[in-house]
Amino acid sequence: MARSAATTVADYLAELPAERAAVVAAVRQVVVDRLPAGIDERMNWGMISYELPLARYPDTYNGQPLQALALAAQARHYALYLNAVYTSPTLDRRLRDGYAAAGLRVDMGKSCLRFRDLAGIDLGVVGDIVAAVTPEALVAAYEAGRARA
Repeated sequence: MARSAATTVADYLAELPAERAAVVAAVRQVVVDRLPAGIDERMNWGMISYELPLARYPDTYNGQPLQALALAAQARHYALYLNAVYTSPTLDRRLRDGYAAAGLRVDMGKSCLRFRDLAGIDLGVVGDIVAAVTPEALVAAYEAGRARA
């Protein structure tokens, strides 16, 4: 599945084959457990999205909430979009060092951490990254990026 039309997280998980739903649910649980207050879970962009509501920060370039991260089951892998890692050299280093210490290879694009199963993702490191993305940090990174543009 590359993109879902599901409108709820429960519907998204229900449309996945059981073994794929189990992987997404396990990663999602770590995210939900470590998610800072003020970041909301919802479906957006065809995946599970974690966002700062427009009521909290309405001044976005596209009228959409600021996305902190997202989780999706893609056709051949799973993807955890860690937008803050892309914008923070400190978080990027934390992720890479954590993976190296665990003996795992980081398979990552700009913000997309790809993994094929739970053995390919360090949930402890991911949880630490998620916890570091507070609403304040998200807004600061967004505003810094807009100032550079």
